Amino acid sequence: MITLRPADLAREHGLSTQAVRNYERDGYLPAADRTASGYRIYTEVHAAALRAFLALVAAYGHALAGRIMTELHTGDLDNALKLIDRGHQQLLRDRETLETVRRAITHLPTGPDPAPGRSRASTDRTVGELAHHLRITPATLRAWEAAGILTPERDPGTGYRIYRAPDIRDAELTHLLRRGGYGLDHIALVVEQVRTAGGTDALTTALAAWQRRLTDQGLAMLRAAGRLGDYVRHLPHGDRERPG
Repeated sequence: MITLRPADLAREHGLSTQAVRNYERDGYLPAADRTASGYRIYTEVHAAALRAFLALVAAYGHALAGRIMTELHTGDLDNALKLIDRGHQQLLRDRETLETVRRAITHLPTGPDPAPGRSRASTDRTVGELAHHLRITPATLRAWEAAGILTPERDPGTGYRIYRAPDIRDAELTHLLRRGGYGLDHIALVVEQVRTAGGTDALTTALAAWQRRLTDQGLAMLRAAGRLGDYVRHLPHGDRERPG
């Protein structure tokens, strides 16, 4: 068996040796054996684990990548695979949200938004209903309102917020752009452009950039799958007997 030093693993990826030791400490790499003098002994298994972890970071982010690796190292292959499934589900949801926003700006109303004070329509939503739809908290919606992005009406009888179709459109757009890394100040400007239908160049640019990010993430997931598959074969549960 070929033995490696922390520096050997670090050099391949441009990391520090301390980073490699930290990854082992946090459970992202399997525990290393030690020499009689206490030095770590790494092998090609550790090298494969590090390649898999870094590929997962590029595809799913550091937190989820770490959870996937620690689940593998505690012997829970199925839970690790569930975490990967959730990452793919989120990517699919982002793609669907992107298409929703594209359809929204393609069919922007040419006239003014519905007049305030009308009776509630079946498509209107409360703060709880809209938060559930977007899978965020009501507090997040209120923060977007405080930033001037959302402007829901209030029910005259109860004082509760009412999110009508334009508000839901703006919330969908805000949710997408937040996932794309845009700040609230920038989003407020883009949403205002959509509201006024006075030009959507900024929005089109933002959506195109987000599409590229989704494509890059999908490709990163493919690369991570290959690296993870290579590593899992080294694990006790990674070579399950196939049905004949």
